Amino acid sequence: MPQMMAFVLILFILYIGDVISTYTKAWVPSVFICAVLFLAGYWTFFPKDIVGRAGITTSVAVMLMYLLITNMGTLLSLRDLKKQWKTILISLAGIVGIIVICAIVGMLCFDRNTVIVAIPPLVGGIVSAIIMSGGAKEAGLLDLSVFAIVIYVMQGFVGYPLTSIMLKREGLRVLKKYRAGVWQSSYEATSTKHKLDVVNTLDEYPMPKLFSKFPNSYNSSYFQFLRLALVGYLAYLVSTLLAPIISVSPFVLCLLFGVIASSVGFLERHPLKKANGFGFAVMALMLFIFDTLNHATPQMLLNLLVPLVVLILSAVVGMLIFAAIIGKVLKVSIEMAFAIALTALYGFPADYIITNEVINNLTFDAKERQILNNHMLAPMLIGGFISVTIVSVVLAGVMVGMITPIN
Repeated sequence: MPQMMAFVLILFILYIGDVISTYTKAWVPSVFICAVLFLAGYWTFFPKDIVGRAGITTSVAVMLMYLLITNMGTLLSLRDLKKQWKTILISLAGIVGIIVICAIVGMLCFDRNTVIVAIPPLVGGIVSAIIMSGGAKEAGLLDLSVFAIVIYVMQGFVGYPLTSIMLKREGLRVLKKYRAGVWQSSYEATSTKHKLDVVNTLDEYPMPKLFSKFPNSYNSSYFQFLRLALVGYLAYLVSTLLAPIISVSPFVLCLLFGVIASSVGFLERHPLKKANGFGFAVMALMLFIFDTLNHATPQMLLNLLVPLVVLILSAVVGMLIFAAIIGKVLKVSIEMAFAIALTALYGFPADYIITNEVINNLTFDAKERQILNNHMLAPMLIGGFISVTIVSVVLAGVMVGMITPIN
């Protein structure tokens, strides 16, 4: 198969997934459609290395992971996180719930490696799934390498409808109180412009602080890529230097160094997007994920079905219990607390899309929509950001070293 034919085929699959997800208003996740189509291709006429033939090799994917995770670190705004301290505690409680319940149920029903590989993708998204899938593959556990990706693909089917139901119940509760004239939000209202760095990643300053004396015309895409790559390389060097003492994943350090670099003014917020490389990087990593499915056989997927269902349901139960407890302590409704915890199953942009869909379906009144927007959107975005962008990467970096290789 020629390179460009392979590239066209796999891009067509990604586009079909997007179309179906858009048509169903994200009720059918694009990753699920893409995974099914890739499996169908691998089981019929696709060469097993179709992604590599298209040009997305392992070395390219790893390089893009360094850039993407460092870029994720630049999105962290300590100001917004400070305002949403209740959301942070609820999100962390939900993550603890996932770890505790999945560990208890998983250890009773399955082997240790299965539980270790499953937990980080349940807490986060694409990056943690790739880290655990790669770790399982290096340990010689091909079935668990596929399992990490399958969990990432399937968990949205539980998360999307549950989140929608919780937000609808919360929205109706808020509207009832607002219409009765007794509404008082548990959260600090954000402005109409909604200045959350998670969404509004394009700031007003073309140059970061350390380079403010440089003319803006010198801040080319190459300069943005260069600074991003330098931070990623620094994370790699520090990880290598620490290796004899303690094993720290370079991807965890990429996240940390991304936060520091943007705070001191070496990197701007979302440099990868400003360098016009974000879309390509995400596309390549998505293809790298689906490339893992070339090891999957029908029998392997059948063998993974039981642990898949049990561990996803265990994660949901864990989130509900722990989020409800901390929500009660913080005087946040169970519905809102559970919805915030559920963002761990999908993250941004699904949390943004679902919340807006719910708000638009609950009322046509502009003022009421603003009330719901101020109450629900910021916690949902921050919740997903904490779990998927930060904690899941750290957790995956730690737990990938806990996988026991095949002797």
